[in-house]
Parts: sequence; structure tokens; C-alpha cells
Amino acid sequence: MVNYDDKRGFYRMLLNSEVSITVIDDEVNSNFVATCRDLSATGMAIEMSHPIEEGTNIRAKVESSNSSIQALDVRGRVIRVVEDSPDCYLVGLSIDDID
Repeated sequence: MVNYDDKRGFYRMLLNSEVSITVIDDEVNSNFVATCRDLSATGMAIEMSHPIEEGTNIRAKVESSNSSIQALDVRGRVIRVVEDSPDCYLVGLSIDDID
């Protein structure tokens, strides 16, 4: 493990990219758009206007701005939800599988 200042095992890339979220746990597979703030090999942080329950299984897709680079398409689960301000929630996702 690398000794980063925040003691993480993987470097986090700061982003400000649109991410499409699908909630896998509900019967209708709810879809919405959020903003991906940062990304690492094992997780991502997204900003959204409403909270989502911890433990919820999701699919997240970040499109590439370059047609020669494949979109990032992952499955994971919500591990943390923090209210940043009114109508703004920071949601931590753990990546379980990359498609």
C-alpha cells in the first residue's frame, strides 16, 4: 500500500463529470443523473440532489469525452451518504464490478 496523505490504498482522480445512476434494488430500476466528483480503483464519490439509502446496489456509467476511450460502466453499492448542503448530498460508492 502506498502512503498517501489521506492513507488511501489507491489514488483518487478529481472529476466533475456527469454520471448516469441506475438503482438496481428497486423493482423499476430507477434512473437519474448525478455528478461524479472523484474516482479511484475501488470507489467513487457522487453529488446528487436527494439522498439514497446506504447499502443500495447501483450501476453507474460515466461516458467518455473521447470516442476512442470506452465509457466507465460499474456496479457497486452505496457505502456513505452525507448532506453537504440543502438539496446536495455526497454519496460514496464502493465499486464491486466493472463491465
